[in-house]
Amino acid sequence: MLPSRTHAARLAALAALALAACRSTGAPDPARAGAAPAWERDNPLRPLPAAPLGIEVDWKAGQVTVTPEKVRLGRWLFYDPRLSADGTVSCATCHKPEHAFSETTPHSTGIAGKTGTRKSPSFVNGAFPVYPRYFWDGRAASLQEQAKGPMVNPVEMGRPSHDEVVATVSRIGGYRRYFAEAFGDERITLDRVVDALAAYEATRLSGNSAFDRFDAGDEAALTPSARRGLAIFFSYGRCNQCHLGQNFTDGRFHNLGVGWKDPGPGRPALEGFADRGRYEVTHDPRDLGAFKTPTLRDCSRHAPYMHDGSMATLREVMFHYARGGTPNPGLDEAIFRFPLSERDADDLVAFMEALDGEGYADAAPAHLPQ
Repeated sequence: MLPSRTHAARLAALAALALAACRSTGAPDPARAGAAPAWERDNPLRPLPAAPLGIEVDWKAGQVTVTPEKVRLGRWLFYDPRLSADGTVSCATCHKPEHAFSETTPHSTGIAGKTGTRKSPSFVNGAFPVYPRYFWDGRAASLQEQAKGPMVNPVEMGRPSHDEVVATVSRIGGYRRYFAEAFGDERITLDRVVDALAAYEATRLSGNSAFDRFDAGDEAALTPSARRGLAIFFSYGRCNQCHLGQNFTDGRFHNLGVGWKDPGPGRPALEGFADRGRYEVTHDPRDLGAFKTPTLRDCSRHAPYMHDGSMATLREVMFHYARGGTPNPGLDEAIFRFPLSERDADDLVAFMEALDGEGYADAAPAHLPQ
């Protein structure tokens, strides 16, 4: 039996009241439920993050133009394993957000369980300040160029060419709308893919650490041990020769002797390093065994350490420096011996832990564009 007009009007009025209640409480609007796909609902457009205490950010002055639309698109792409040859490896496979976008293994593992020879470095605050070179050996000149490398590395994402990456993303119809929002039209190109990735990475900011609060005037922010470590760091330890600025890195390359083994009398120094570092890019003998200074931000969250993951703990790193590194023909002139007791090492580690910040936390979206 059809409802009466009065009954129908009453139902309409009740529906209107329910809709108003949903809107006033923030509950889902029944009329719009399901209007947006699942991947958009769990990765909504958000404003650019404010810089945390201790970090200066100018979104207009970086090497990548950062917009909310690019960041949202880049976040999907960063966690999307379909960019790899076998659909199992994403950027986040080696750059894990819970470990400050680094990892806890000595070497990275890519498609089919293939293992590289280096550990993935953290990129928190990687866009600020603007660094001239990226990767441990500095072979990339920008965050965008850096993003291209793993895609076609045979032991990482394993694509034979960048064209295959573009073709794969192009076949995913759900991405087209977001490329249009980020770039003005639906064209999907390699430059746009890596630009979006770089925009997302640029928003992974770490600050408001205990050190930042102490530096801003909160005397209670650092423990007594961390204060002693700070004193060593900036005085006779001279750690700030290379670990300086808001991100505690000079962005340059140094030979610490990590990985050096004397090749024997009469053998060339080139044979002493299994990984020759920056030298493989420049072919300058002065760059033999030199690697980029990593940020110390959140370093306690991604042991082991050094480019090859050869040092298991921060204490081991401290004693390596105190010994003056590992002597070799190209040892950096900034490396020198200094006295370090067990307590001193503990204090330096406490200071390193005081550089653990906040602002970059993330996890893979529950859904990806289809």
